[in-house]
Amino acid sequence: VKPMTPRCSVPKAVPVGKSASLHCHENEGFPKSTYSWYRNSEPLSPDSKSSKSHNSSYTLNPATGTLIFHAVHKGDTGRYSCIATNDAGFAKCEEQEMEV
Repeated sequence: VKPMTPRCSVPKAVPVGKSASLHCHENEGFPKSTYSWYRNSEPLSPDSKSSKSHNSSYTLNPATGTLIFHAVHKGDTGRYSCIATNDAGFAKCEEQEMEV
């Protein structure tokens, strides 16, 4: 079963240096969906150390759809969206702006 459009929650504004949690979830898909996050349409690597775009430290859990920034900085500002994927297809949530 193809995933439904996931529900994404993205904080509107986060002070520099604070942590931020972004969540993405859908429960229609079978087999269970895995989640990937995008910032300004660029995929965020599940491993922040291999992210060349900037030196943000974050933890991305593809199984739960949770993206946690340990300490945000200006470079983390942007439009975030999430895609739920399984063998039957994928679904994307609406982009949401996060301001730092």
